[in-house]
Amino acid sequence: MFRLAIVTEDRGEVKKLHSELLKRGFSCSVTAAGEKPFAAKSYNPDLVLLATDGRPASPEMKALAQRIKQERGLPVIALISRRALSSLDGDFSLDDFVIEPWETDEVVARIKRTLHLDSRTAGSDLIKCGDLVINLAKCEVSLDNRAVSLTFKEYELLRFLAGNRGKVFTRNALLDRVWGYDYYGGDRTVDVHIRRLRSKIEDSSHTFIETVRNIGYRFRDNS
Repeated sequence: MFRLAIVTEDRGEVKKLHSELLKRGFSCSVTAAGEKPFAAKSYNPDLVLLATDGRPASPEMKALAQRIKQERGLPVIALISRRALSSLDGDFSLDDFVIEPWETDEVVARIKRTLHLDSRTAGSDLIKCGDLVINLAKCEVSLDNRAVSLTFKEYELLRFLAGNRGKVFTRNALLDRVWGYDYYGGDRTVDVHIRRLRSKIEDSSHTFIETVRNIGYRFRDNS
């Protein structure tokens, strides 16, 4: 089951939700916002639930959400009160939000939607990006109906980027999400795999992966 992290300014306000998510089979931890949990490489959830304390989100919470997304490449769902709706502006980097009383069914539904696990996407075995097709069930890739031979890590890197089209990921975020937190190689590994991947799926007619200067890489959203 997926790993969730609840980051909160008040542990008491998420106690019930934490208990219910555990009952639903999720692996779920609760961390105080001030503890800077994402500094540790071993801290590697699949999604973060960011709970405010009933007030509009503080600048610190907004900065934390942005750091989680930029440095770790993790989706973030905010747990907010109705009074905090005014803080949902362009400075708050979120994938979704849930308004109190944070009913478990709604939270779980939004988690699954954000992780692309709802009934529509869970049954889909194909990722299509123009002439590029990734068959998730068979772990096969084709371009213009021709099979493309990839190593396992090249395939995993392509699958992750293509499944998150338009999103920019730092090299460290890609190391975390594709190689795993226990990988101790340098971020040069990402550059090498991107170069090899491009040589196999790109040519004068096809460009899929973009380099974002001084940040990292993204898969073109209009592919």
